[in-house]
Amino acid sequence: MSWQFETLSKPQGGISEGPVWDGEALYYTHIQASRILRFDPKTQEITEARGGTNRTNGLCFDAEGRLFGCCSGGRSIVRFDPDGSTVTIADHLDGQRINTPNDLAVDKRGRIWFTNPWNAGNTDATEIEELDNRSVLRADPEADGSYTVSRVTFDTTMPNGVLISIDQQTLYVAESNSERNDIDRELRAYPINQDGSLGPSRVLHAFGKDSTGVHRGIDGMCLDRDGNIIATAGWDRSGPGPLIYVFAPSGRVIETHRVPCDMPTNCCFGGPAMTTLFMTNLAGQLFRAETDRVGWIMYP
Repeated sequence: MSWQFETLSKPQGGISEGPVWDGEALYYTHIQASRILRFDPKTQEITEARGGTNRTNGLCFDAEGRLFGCCSGGRSIVRFDPDGSTVTIADHLDGQRINTPNDLAVDKRGRIWFTNPWNAGNTDATEIEELDNRSVLRADPEADGSYTVSRVTFDTTMPNGVLISIDQQTLYVAESNSERNDIDRELRAYPINQDGSLGPSRVLHAFGKDSTGVHRGIDGMCLDRDGNIIATAGWDRSGPGPLIYVFAPSGRVIETHRVPCDMPTNCCFGGPAMTTLFMTNLAGQLFRAETDRVGWIMYP
């Protein structure tokens, strides 16, 4: 089945990201405008659900329906509470400020796994990078409501999208390497050990290089109910172009789908039957396509 994408919004003058489905509507971020937008499939309207998000990027619900975000401008992981307050969950690692969190995934134990690259464009010009690494971090909830932050990858240079497998045994990480042209962009799988540490990574897919330049790897990802990884990747500059990839857990490319824009940024399933794929892009747009796959998310 070929996926036909419908454009739901015009370019917004900034990046759209972090799409999440709450059971009734689709939420996504407009990073530069510091807002969360809401698309209602019943009315077909896009409205502002929240402002003043300080350039929040990725979003994720936990099993209790609480909304968490990667606050790039605040260099923190935050929780957006229904009363309008924003609660800082994590902003330091070993006494130093974290970088600019990009994407996150919450497991069934409430642990928040998030990528921590450095995106200078999402901070004020005065901000400096304090950590000597760009890694995946994990924030563990404590009994008193606080979180303890630890580093879990030691082989990443610019981690981007992140996912937890349905069985909670594997962490998928998009290694973007976005500032280096001498190494591949990769989709990696890390086994999650009982103590929360990660085992050695496996490269499931490498995007490679060609004479026209480095291929753009994965930006954002989601899962279908069979455990396959649906990912946004590619650009018009080189390689096969901007695509939605469907990877088996082994890394085999099951299928690809052309998208009607350059540089798709993220995607998620939604709709009454969880068969609609929503997609964001670099120009701040929102798209959707009816698919022959059923999406999976921990909530709802």
